[in-house]
Amino acid sequence: MMAPAAPDRTDRDVLVAVRGLTKSYRRGPEEVHALRGASFVLRPGESVALMGPSGSGKTTVLNLLCGWEQPDGGEIQWSHDDAVPAGDRPWSDVAVVPQDLGLMEDLSVRENVELPLRLSGRPDQAGRVEALLTGLGLDGYQDRAPHELSLGEQQRAALARALILSPRLLLADEPTGHQDAGWGRAVFTAFRLAAREGTSSLMATHNPEALKFVDRALAMRDGLIHELERRPD
Repeated sequence: MMAPAAPDRTDRDVLVAVRGLTKSYRRGPEEVHALRGASFVLRPGESVALMGPSGSGKTTVLNLLCGWEQPDGGEIQWSHDDAVPAGDRPWSDVAVVPQDLGLMEDLSVRENVELPLRLSGRPDQAGRVEALLTGLGLDGYQDRAPHELSLGEQQRAALARALILSPRLLLADEPTGHQDAGWGRAVFTAFRLAAREGTSSLMATHNPEALKFVDRALAMRDGLIHELERRPD
């Protein structure tokens, strides 16, 4: 059974409130309504799974939150600096692990992970870089180019890059899509550890294993987002 994930305007313990988002696309002569008034909230330091079949609109939700696309209607309200558009927010506010990963081939794995530090003018954090690389099984590959890694390793490198600045919000599109079961659990564990440090996360996923690691689960259905009620184990 699913209940609507309606945001509460009076709830101050909210990082991002999404209200009534609509988004449509043209697919040849057809108009596809990806979102029909989707609403939900993300709270500080919680991990949330966004579940639904392919084509249900999960990637669209992530793209709207990070500013890569603009909604046709509705609003995305941040609890701080709300005047800053989503697309202009720094990596320390919103970090993304897209399906295409977006690693830079002319940089090593370590340099890819360090890139947000350099672009934001942050001091060197070698200890954090090493911890992320080790925790995600990349400590022996830091000097390799991305194309010298498997897709699973590349995906974990993209996750390490997204986590390096301890962002307020981490968005990830199928973050275990290239992982076997063991590394999938390691990826989900990284999300849980990030939550303890205060990073909220929203991951679009087909992987039911995610339900063992997240605080909440949302389900896409008919262009709307519903809270997925979780039964006790």
